[in-house]
Amino acid sequence: MKNTALLIIDMQNDFVGPGAPLRVAGADGIIEPISTILTRFRERNLPVIHLLRVHRTDGADVEHFRRDLFAKTPFAVAGTRGAAVIDPLAPLPDEYILSKTRMSGFFGTDLDLLLRSLGIGRIVVLGIQTPNCIRTTVFDAMAFGYETYLVSDATAAATGEIHEANIRDMAAIGVRILATGECSAMI
Repeated sequence: MKNTALLIIDMQNDFVGPGAPLRVAGADGIIEPISTILTRFRERNLPVIHLLRVHRTDGADVEHFRRDLFAKTPFAVAGTRGAAVIDPLAPLPDEYILSKTRMSGFFGTDLDLLLRSLGIGRIVVLGIQTPNCIRTTVFDAMAFGYETYLVSDATAAATGEIHEANIRDMAAIGVRILATGECSAMI
């Protein structure tokens, strides 16, 4: 497992927890599974990468189809508590934090360079939201040639139906789908 990294996507205060302005309905239920896997990676001293959506204060870097939403409810603004990782999953000093402005963790970031520099060939993906940031990151990981694992009970969407449909699509392109227990045993 030495060449394996954990990617935790968008588990931020603006998207998770009571009162979050853009709360993803299934996010609260995956905190414990993510915590379990995160603990295993930390115990094994394997790389952990927190991928976070972070935007400029004026929203100039927000996708065109979300600009009206951002104008009404600014989200994941750089330097705010809303853009930070939720407390139960707070990054440790030796963990990586990468900011992104688009859905895929690979688009416009140095994620691929970081993974290759660390000698990573396998990634485990957790977080929100299954049809958007999870799916695009996973599809790009497969295109870049990474052996990709998705932990189905440590990822979530607005509804279970949307989540399951996207899990099936990712499995169809060769993503290995695991449950938390299977992932913990693999690590």
